[in-house]
Amino acid sequence: MSSRESTLKEKFRIALTSTAKVISDDFHLNRKVSEENKSKNTSSIEIDTINNPSDFIKLRAETDSSALKKKFSNKAIHQKNLPGNNSSRSLYNIAEKIRYEALGGQMLKGIKKNFLENYSQIIKQKRRDQLKTKEDVSVTEAFELYMLKNFHNVKLNPLTSKMLNFWEKDFEKSIEKHREFLMDNLKNQNTYSSRFSQILQEMDIFQSEEDETNEENQDQGEDNPSNDDQNNDNEDTKDENKDQETQATLDADYEVDKFNLDEQLSEIETDEQSTEQILKKNIDNLDLDYKVFTSQFDEIVKAENLENADEANKLRKSLDQQLIGFQDVITKLANKLQRQLLAKQNRAWEFDLEEGLLDSSKLPRIIMDPYNSLSFKKEKDLDFKDTVVTLLIDNSGSMRGRPITIAAICADILSRTLERCSVKVEILGFTTKNWKGGQSRELWAKNSKPKTPGRLNDLRHIIYKGADTHWRQAKNNLGLMLKEGLLKENIDGEAISWAYSRIKKRKEERKILMVISDGAPVDDSTLSVNSGDFLEKHLKKIVKYIENKSDIEVLAIGIGHDVSRYYDKAIKITDVNELGDVMISQLSSLFDTKKKYH
Repeated sequence: MSSRESTLKEKFRIALTSTAKVISDDFHLNRKVSEENKSKNTSSIEIDTINNPSDFIKLRAETDSSALKKKFSNKAIHQKNLPGNNSSRSLYNIAEKIRYEALGGQMLKGIKKNFLENYSQIIKQKRRDQLKTKEDVSVTEAFELYMLKNFHNVKLNPLTSKMLNFWEKDFEKSIEKHREFLMDNLKNQNTYSSRFSQILQEMDIFQSEEDETNEENQDQGEDNPSNDDQNNDNEDTKDENKDQETQATLDADYEVDKFNLDEQLSEIETDEQSTEQILKKNIDNLDLDYKVFTSQFDEIVKAENLENADEANKLRKSLDQQLIGFQDVITKLANKLQRQLLAKQNRAWEFDLEEGLLDSSKLPRIIMDPYNSLSFKKEKDLDFKDTVVTLLIDNSGSMRGRPITIAAICADILSRTLERCSVKVEILGFTTKNWKGGQSRELWAKNSKPKTPGRLNDLRHIIYKGADTHWRQAKNNLGLMLKEGLLKENIDGEAISWAYSRIKKRKEERKILMVISDGAPVDDSTLSVNSGDFLEKHLKKIVKYIENKSDIEVLAIGIGHDVSRYYDKAIKITDVNELGDVMISQLSSLFDTKKKYH
């Protein structure tokens, strides 16, 4: 395997883990070690071999399924409604798996796409030499096809349609009249599973097929009602087809020579952006008074996609001209922070202990006086923590000119300095796509202008530099802050929600969110049809939540304005010449101060 392919595989694994963390609402998955080392545990996603696109599809679908199980499936409820009839338990487990996967498909289109592609792939690979009677198809296999067809809307091929035909009338006789009720109660696990348990126990097929199904259950290890992992039950029902699926040739659309790791990672990045929307929605629920008229016109865009390379180079040169006068500041800040951070990372020892490593420096005193006891030393636990800093920059129209230049200089200096100290830095920006509401306001007008519609503009959130991207690779992007026409309105609350959702997923132990802004959130379109403090109230609630209810540290830099009414830790910069001293003192104190976690 090439080093490039190995790197891409690792990125793919990290992306899968991050996606699973957000879907399952468990942000410590990557720190957990399963006591039973379950193979399906999303905390340790392993990628052994990826030889073709089908492996990608399978991994993504299985990761999504495991995360959704953690989010939507309660083990106690599952056990409580477990059918008394052993023969129907495998079908009950399949029904539960389809339930939480269907909920995931409703939550995000990307999840639904992963499931449809994976199940379609499995269906394509099924091979049967003989398929003449009902006895040639197991009830569990047929039931899974029935659920996929009716609850997942998976299209069956001629072979799997024939397999289902042997059993479909039996299933429809018992399930069809309850189907609407079941679909309406996907979110209520107890109601759904209780009804399904009743349906399965009353199925006519188990009156005549009891012995046959029991034999299947024994083969598959599903006759134990104390089995905690219903996912494993469903996976076991597919074992009889495993050899055929492994040997099946892939469809021509999946030729290995067309296999492209970069394209797969691009799709994963899209999925991660989608999962950010889940977090954003969750944190916005803190303030039920805050509404969004529509989010269909919002965008998250990489800075390099805002302008062509030539223009980006020109803007970067313009920024470099502004930075000429700050070379001394950059050097001074870098050296001071570097000394401070590296000092925390250096090894430190405790001496004169009764146990540990022998302290050879104290041996001479024992030679001089044999009654002296041996002296030991032990390495101290270091206070320094693996750190990531997210820099969120206000890209509003009021920042035009000197303020945005100062902000860009801040971003550049911080990025270069902290990277020298092995601290990862992410740089984000926020504005709107249009003045005066854009497409959101046009849609609102077409819908008879309902009163108090909530946020009424099209958001534009910009990624200037990812945390895992080196400054040299992203430096041209920072010049794009000076791009004419980019700066419009600022809706700070939702931007901070977005930045929070990104940094929350990071694996680093210490996380710092720095906001550079020039004052209050302002969007004329939104404020003209809502209360005057609509955006400001939302910003305060979001910041208060992050400061008090999360382990993320928040620091704000006000350009020409005091932002302490929004943030507990705030700095005000009125002149670009103050930038150096202020940043040195504040950043130094930030890394000196120990965080009090809530």
